[in-house]
Amino acid sequence: MRSAVYALAAVAAAGIAYLFATVPPTGETSAEPTVTATASSNTVMEESGALTLRVDDMHCPFACYPAVKGALEGQGNVVGVELDKQKEEGIIDNPQVVINYGPGFDLTAAMDALSKKGFGKHSVVQ
Repeated sequence: MRSAVYALAAVAAAGIAYLFATVPPTGETSAEPTVTATASSNTVMEESGALTLRVDDMHCPFACYPAVKGALEGQGNVVGVELDKQKEEGIIDNPQVVINYGPGFDLTAAMDALSKKGFGKHSVVQ
């Protein structure tokens, strides 16, 4: 009987730990406003430029970032994708990428490509 209670407590503790790791604290705000593009708004850039995209589902620099970079660079008129500055090397503590693009870059298509790769939580940082 005691081992069943210990097993149940271990499962509950693991669930709580998972929630703390994945749910942001309430009241947490970003210093910069974000704008989220939706599938209904087709955003095609007329001029060359750069934008910062926050990809909340990007957690590691070894598998996630290369997948995000590949999905974005596979879009038309993308010149390059770079990981934004991180506080520590080897981990992603700032899940943002900087996209350099040319005229005709379709932001909506790029965000859809990220969603198809499993990175559905993303927003444009301005």
